Amino acid sequence: MHGPLPPPWIRTTTRVVALFMGLGAAAVAIWGTSVHAHADLSPVASLPAWWVGCIPFALLLGALAVLPLVRPVEVWWESNASKLAFSGLMGLVTLLWMRGQMGSEAALTAAAHGLAEFVPFIVLLLSLYVIAGGVQLEGTLPGSTRVNLVILASGAVLANLLGTTGASMLLIRPLLRANAFRRHQVHTVVFFIFIVSNVGGCLLPIGDPPLFLGFLRGVPFFWTLGLWKEWACAVALLLVGYAVLDRQMLRKDPQAREALAKAGPASPRVKGWPSVMLMLLAVTAVATVQPGQPVPLIGWIPPMYGREVILLLLAAASVGVAPWSQRRAQGFTLMPMGEVAAVFAGIFLAMQVPLAVLAAQGASLGLDTPMRLFWWTGGLSSVLDNAPTYLVFMEVARGVTEQAAAPGVERLMDGSFIRDDLLTGVSLGAVFLGAMTYIGNGPNLMVRAIATSSGVRMPGFGGYMLWSIGLLLPVLVLVSVLFLT
Repeated sequence: MHGPLPPPWIRTTTRVVALFMGLGAAAVAIWGTSVHAHADLSPVASLPAWWVGCIPFALLLGALAVLPLVRPVEVWWESNASKLAFSGLMGLVTLLWMRGQMGSEAALTAAAHGLAEFVPFIVLLLSLYVIAGGVQLEGTLPGSTRVNLVILASGAVLANLLGTTGASMLLIRPLLRANAFRRHQVHTVVFFIFIVSNVGGCLLPIGDPPLFLGFLRGVPFFWTLGLWKEWACAVALLLVGYAVLDRQMLRKDPQAREALAKAGPASPRVKGWPSVMLMLLAVTAVATVQPGQPVPLIGWIPPMYGREVILLLLAAASVGVAPWSQRRAQGFTLMPMGEVAAVFAGIFLAMQVPLAVLAAQGASLGLDTPMRLFWWTGGLSSVLDNAPTYLVFMEVARGVTEQAAAPGVERLMDGSFIRDDLLTGVSLGAVFLGAMTYIGNGPNLMVRAIATSSGVRMPGFGGYMLWSIGLLLPVLVLVSVLFLT
């Protein structure tokens, strides 16, 4: 905490508002989603004042970037109830505007659109997060350059199986324990955010939230595996950069060199193999269970939210084999997931208007090359949040494809089309440049908070950007030149 708590009446009011926002969202999800989730919202783009409907979305994303830095409100904003109250209010304002402009049917359609994507999104993150919390890495891990590189490289792979959030929560504490004797630890945490919390998770839709949103919007599950060259290049360059910098830091720390000379060999061991098996089942469920489509081999046709029910059951089973008491001893908490749910509940509602506008007018913006989409998507992902930013520019790419047909077109699962090269630019921009700031991707702030609580003096918002501009940005420029021109 950086200041006094808000007055009790403010905290109480915030909780009441948050409660009503949550109940209202649940009511719409139960009542309207199955009827209206696939209705057409494109007429909103023809309204003379369509830009007014985008203001709540802009205010919400601006709040995510600014309010944590404003001292008078930063303590109030730390509460998940505050985030839910504000984000829910922005979503409600969007729906009220649509009701006034287009009628109640359009407002309900927008709400159903948002919730039809929010429910699978948050259930996936929650399930992977809970299951990953049952897996622990124990044993001796001396924080040498080689050991740290192995942890970072392993995280780049695990991020695709556990999600960037799950992989970050699994590996950050062992990494901090391994390097606790070092005087210079900040660079290791910064590269961990670059590689494990962001860049590593671009090979599967469950790796990073924006890619999962793309999967929900019709991108085939294994399409992202085609990004392996860009992934391998970026991860390799970052690992080389870390190795060079880490050796320089060790030369400045004779006590660390002495401690490493006395340390025994690394002997890590994984605890929680039942949760590992549950994680593999969760990945299989995401890849094969689609509402209304037969599951391969067994032919079962799951109902709406059938996949989500399976994921929640797997998460519950994980809690059964790794109880909460055991997780709490390792520092596990649901607070980070509560923050994600609170913020995105409003984002998924408020973004319906800008998404509809961009779907109709995106081709006129001139964002018709992979390079432009990479930097526009990535630039906004850096200062906003990469998940909704991905959706916005995916709609732009889809609009460009529809207005100017070209070779290399990917057929999405909903029957529409999008150019492979444009989708590549959007996907890489959202995933890779989400690492440029603490607020670009959810795990970034979580890792910073854990490192700070462990005694690492992490840089502030601006200080972190100096690291990312100096170390990450040159790598991303090279990757974009090699693969997107």
